[in-house]
Amino acid sequence: MAPPALGSQVAAAASVPVGSDSLAKGAALKGNSTLNFRTKPCIGMALAWKNRTQQPRRLNKVLCMSVQQASRSKVAVMPVELEKAKEPLLHLYKPKEPYTATIVSVERLVGPRAPGETCHVVIDHGGNVPYWEGQSYGVIPPGENPKKPGSPNTVRLYSIASTRYGDSFDGKTASLCVRRAVYYDPETGEEDPSKRGVCSNFLCGSKPGDKVQITGPSGKIMLLPEDDPNATHIMIATGTGVAPYRGYLRRMFMEDVPTFKFGGLAWLFLGVANSDSLLYDEEFTNYLQQYPDNFRYDKALSREQKNKSGGKMYVQDKIEEYSDEIFRLLDGGAHIYFCGLKGMMPGIQDTLKKVAEQRGESWDQKLSQLKKNKQWHVEVY
Repeated sequence: MAPPALGSQVAAAASVPVGSDSLAKGAALKGNSTLNFRTKPCIGMALAWKNRTQQPRRLNKVLCMSVQQASRSKVAVMPVELEKAKEPLLHLYKPKEPYTATIVSVERLVGPRAPGETCHVVIDHGGNVPYWEGQSYGVIPPGENPKKPGSPNTVRLYSIASTRYGDSFDGKTASLCVRRAVYYDPETGEEDPSKRGVCSNFLCGSKPGDKVQITGPSGKIMLLPEDDPNATHIMIATGTGVAPYRGYLRRMFMEDVPTFKFGGLAWLFLGVANSDSLLYDEEFTNYLQQYPDNFRYDKALSREQKNKSGGKMYVQDKIEEYSDEIFRLLDGGAHIYFCGLKGMMPGIQDTLKKVAEQRGESWDQKLSQLKKNKQWHVEVY
């Protein structure tokens, strides 16, 4: 199912849909002397496999060389002017006048046993479409709108999976995490090309140098609050919903941001089908090793793990497993984020309600208070 047109992509106050076809950011770097960016400066440049389906999982790194450093030194970012804005920019480019950006790289993120294909797409916007962590870009795929002959395709929204400095740390690129949407006939088992997700297949199939029409940036719901650098951030994702959290975590743990020195707790819950489906796992695992007091990482692998009842392990099961701690952190002012397919929310809400009742609390009242305090952030599609 394709996401709605841009005009209809405003849901409830706490929920803004983003596109992924519903299937499923230069200048010279001035890093620490222990880093070497001269040959492989960032993700997407090093792995150009002809046959991606046979690419070994262990080589499917898709991470910046900086996370391979032995020390805990961070990467210098520029231009620092990107830190001066008091508010995020919104809708610099609109559907009728999009910005023409250029594809830098497209790399497969998942291993051979993952159901479906998810890609990391780096787009060069030349510094002309600046954004903040947690915002989205719109993408207009080439071709005609099948429902409006003669008109361009509608905009699909994608959460940005990089910080405002991008994967090259120079403020000129943005990265998207895109799952290729395909449809298989239930009777024949054959793929039906006519029902492919238009935008996801365009992005996953694009090549370096290809042009892409983008709009935005958009969104304020998922912006990373930075007023308290020691705050707790609980991040819950299914699949490509991990995109904004990758941006948060790079800002917290990878980049040397002059105005933001994170000293709090970031706790990521990621739900995917199996180990081969994990996205940016090596980046996250590296943070876990380097910052064990500031980062926690829990995976829910539905096809490999069992919950306490013997059923498949989903993110809500992990939430229930750590519910006492999560509720205590929320009571202490923690922010909690949800991003992924909208189908994730009913199960999560049911689990939170059950836990609240077991604690003698009213979930409706607690949820209302979390929203009032701006601790509750939801972006589903």
